[in-house]
Amino acid sequence: MAASAHRNVTQAVHRHRHLSKQGLLERAFTFAFRGLVYAQIWEDPAVDMEALAIKPDSHVVTIASGGCNVLSYLTADPAKITAVDLNTAHIALNKLKIMAAQTLPDHAAFHRFFAQADSKDNVAAYRNFVAPHLDEETLRYWEGRDLIGRRRIGGFARGIYKHGLLGRFIGAAHLLARLHGINPRRMLDARTREEQREIFDREVAPIFDKGFVRWLTSQPASLFGLGIPPAQFEALAGDERMDTVLKARLEKLACDFDLKDNYFAVQAFGRGYEGGEGALPPYLQAANHAAVRARADRVDVRHVNFTDFLSDQPAASADRYILLDAQDWMDDDQLNALWAQITRTAKPGARVLFRTAGEPTILPGRVQDDVLSRWDYRAEASLDYTARDRSAIYGGVHLYVLKG
Repeated sequence: MAASAHRNVTQAVHRHRHLSKQGLLERAFTFAFRGLVYAQIWEDPAVDMEALAIKPDSHVVTIASGGCNVLSYLTADPAKITAVDLNTAHIALNKLKIMAAQTLPDHAAFHRFFAQADSKDNVAAYRNFVAPHLDEETLRYWEGRDLIGRRRIGGFARGIYKHGLLGRFIGAAHLLARLHGINPRRMLDARTREEQREIFDREVAPIFDKGFVRWLTSQPASLFGLGIPPAQFEALAGDERMDTVLKARLEKLACDFDLKDNYFAVQAFGRGYEGGEGALPPYLQAANHAAVRARADRVDVRHVNFTDFLSDQPAASADRYILLDAQDWMDDDQLNALWAQITRTAKPGARVLFRTAGEPTILPGRVQDDVLSRWDYRAEASLDYTARDRSAIYGGVHLYVLKG
């Protein structure tokens, strides 16, 4: 991670003295967050696109993360997408996906690369079609080596979704479950919603009754693999035990949506993409490939802080903002700086979408009234989006619309 980006992550996460317990946790999280975190983004793009109501003249500004949603938003046909991120691995992954969409010969090759993501043919396709068109920095990242000396691009021959901080977290969770006699993959045997419920209650839920699991999930560091810093851990837990919260979120993931249409559940329980078109992000679906390919050049990927990017933009220059869960990391000064720039750059009717670990919106009482009063919080719609978010990990999905 570049020095300036590392400073920005540090400023977002570090709130306590170095040698305090919380300070040590914050610095451990910062270290863990330096490499690839999300090979797959963990927010539902179908909910996003419905809430955002993207139009042909929309300028979408979003946090890039793993890039799945950035490319999926192209199916809604916006004029422009600016994807920003502080993580150099995420920047490289987004640029790889964008160039692969444009240069791989057909949907079959694109699907093999990013849906199967476990074939040596992907490395050959990268060298023959994609690499010649990558910028020097992105090329250097993928040609570079990981901690044990393997070229990073080789992750697409070994199952990229088993890599990165989230992939390793899911792998560790599977190992922990198996050590307790539980196989999470059994969820994928379900053929009906009723069977999903039966298998979850019988095969998965009992893991949360284990004393070691209760202790482990009470430790903030145990959720670093989900990209959850210490401050967000507290928001996620609220007044409940963490094992109770995690069980409820996993239950929603396993039982509230048909597995045939929920690729988040398939990733969580199967560690990859399995099944038909419904079990794929929009950008990987065959019906959307031509649109994604044709519109990929509308995406501008920037290695920059969200607020800093907006501060350099003209007034009334964007109208769709996606903040993921980044605000959970922010103190009040950072929140106010962000919303001041969002409000300044927002066109009439602009929409802001974000997620929170806890259920309520975190803005009232923290963002200054003269700024927040210009925005209409769509409370009822936000509850509906939260209920229908297939990723199931977040407590709240929140939509704000600029008044007037």
